[in-house]
Amino acid sequence: MGEKLTKETAQIMEERFGCDNPVALATVEDGKPYVRTVNGYYQDGAFYIVTYALSNKMRHIAKNPTVAVSGDWFTAQGIGENLGHVKAQDNAEIMAKVRAVFDEWYGNGHVNEEDPNTCLLRVRLSEGVLYHHGTRYDIDFT
Repeated sequence: MGEKLTKETAQIMEERFGCDNPVALATVEDGKPYVRTVNGYYQDGAFYIVTYALSNKMRHIAKNPTVAVSGDWFTAQGIGENLGHVKAQDNAEIMAKVRAVFDEWYGNGHVNEEDPNTCLLRVRLSEGVLYHHGTRYDIDFT
């Protein structure tokens, strides 16, 4: 598609999305697209989203992990992966960052970490288009 993620585009992505950021997440079920706004945190070619394992989005991703995301002058395709419970040891490092980034609302009853269905969704980006100050960047995240 485009060029590999460069130092410049990586920096733009981190500046723009390396914080609590609303992004549109699109999934597909039975040939129908579904889109919803989620709080996302970007790091190293992926968005991280705290969600509910029994939600429609996670049900869709279990059947078809191909997803799309869209944010501030950015759109991309990728693969959605349920990384499991937010308190799983394998998620400890990234969840420490996610909790800090989402701190304004995370601990106010919006998220129940004791619920075994509270999970971490990773959207590993494959390709995307980023606009920055009038320049278009076609990015290959793989």
